[in-house]
Amino acid sequence: MTRVALLGATGSIGRQALEVIEANDELELVAASSGTTPIDGLAPLTQVGGDPTELLERAEPDVVLNATLGFAGLPATMWALERGVTLALANKESLVAAGDLALAARERGGGVLLPVDSEHSALYQCALAGDADAVVLTASGGPFRGRTRDELADVTAEEALAHPTWNMGAKITVDSATLANKGLEVIEAHFLFGLPYDRIEVVVHPTSIVHGIVRFRDGAALAHVGYPDMRVPISYALTYPRRAATPVPPLDLTAGPLEFFEPDLETFSMLALARDAGERGGTFPCAYNAANEVAVAAFLAGRIGFLDIAALVEEALGNVDGAPARDLDELREADRQARTLAEREWA
Repeated sequence: MTRVALLGATGSIGRQALEVIEANDELELVAASSGTTPIDGLAPLTQVGGDPTELLERAEPDVVLNATLGFAGLPATMWALERGVTLALANKESLVAAGDLALAARERGGGVLLPVDSEHSALYQCALAGDADAVVLTASGGPFRGRTRDELADVTAEEALAHPTWNMGAKITVDSATLANKGLEVIEAHFLFGLPYDRIEVVVHPTSIVHGIVRFRDGAALAHVGYPDMRVPISYALTYPRRAATPVPPLDLTAGPLEFFEPDLETFSMLALARDAGERGGTFPCAYNAANEVAVAAFLAGRIGFLDIAALVEEALGNVDGAPARDLDELREADRQARTLAEREWA
């Protein structure tokens, strides 16, 4: 029996994880937490709000599924990595912000880090075949694929939340619309697979059937394909190294053509800004994430426009020093400073 602690239990990933756990007799939910939504009877140990590390200490899980939203997921990520507890990571922001510190913690703890993002789970599975020479992340393109900057000037939050493929929470759905989500995933892939940024590609693939591609030095490539359903990567992470059955049907290979396009970096500049922040290193990825969280919240609240998200993040990145963080206190300070800068831009 695998003891699972689920953080972010009431979010999109959390709800689907509960389906996976309830359907598998080998999985036991021993602890659950959420940010603000009450939890009723999900697990013997529950918590709403606050730092979940005390909950994790009491629960003694075999696996921590971290589906917390944003930088707030950092304490749980570091807790699991330091202790060698298997970490099923759906909270990409904590790895983006704390990449070097997180990898050092994993080295000390000696545990397993399993990505739950559909793209990174796909790359992880394909990379098991051998040393990856490069990876390709696929992006749906979101609800505004093909639009020009002029056509995006007045789009509403409601329009941005109408994702054509995935059913996700508001923050990640807006990130998909701006391509910030793919930018975060580029940085995440750098830390997960140890690849330089020039070997991390992004293509737009509207149907989200191909979740990731790994290229090898002999010219061959392996792709992970299937219907877009988060229960597959969740199940893989919770049952690794085995592969449990899910209710997701096998892909119908005759369903239609697979199309791929270059991303429009001029219109959707959040992807280019993320790659630049990653290449600059230090705490620039942390600042990118922090400013984006502030900007998306402001957009959803109707305080700024859609195109202002990228402008605000670019301005914040231009005003932080980006110096590497030697510990978590310095990282938190870098996060705070970037948020302050971003908030000043729209306040």
